[in-house]
Amino acid sequence: MNLRLPLAVATTTVMLAACASTSTQSNESMANVTLSPRSGSQVAGVLHVMPMGDGVHVTGTISGLTPNKAQAFHIHEKGDCSADDASSAGGHFNPTSQPHGNAQGGGAHHLGDQANLQADAGGTAQVDAHFSGVSLNTGTETDVMGKAIVVHADADDYTSQPAGNAGKRIACGVIR
Repeated sequence: MNLRLPLAVATTTVMLAACASTSTQSNESMANVTLSPRSGSQVAGVLHVMPMGDGVHVTGTISGLTPNKAQAFHIHEKGDCSADDASSAGGHFNPTSQPHGNAQGGGAHHLGDQANLQADAGGTAQVDAHFSGVSLNTGTETDVMGKAIVVHADADDYTSQPAGNAGKRIACGVIR
């Protein structure tokens, strides 16, 4: 028996199979972060992490921040947010042993350093950040899978060592 499908049906079937394959691949290379409040704050959010270009791109929303204020966020070296003050996450992710600095300034910096978040009048920040030089789920020393993302109470000054004088850790979540 020879079944012949109309060309439109065959083409649609192939296209759907290709989309399903692409969707599966992108889900395997993505990770999520659920930020939970720390240090008595109300800061929480959900972030999405995906490989992009020379690093990883982080997008999402964080709420409960101080309205109209810049606040630091970084990738930290340990994927442990169990301490009430998130100190269990360790220091900034820094496998290349660089001093703390401004990731957007072109100079030396930790691979976990990032530009400050800017909260709107309602205390919400839309995250759209790129961490150059890191990878996701590669098993290399620059892999951030299983590391923590921490939000701080104050802005990063990009110069104070070792962490930019960014204040208390007010939210923490593990990249999974």
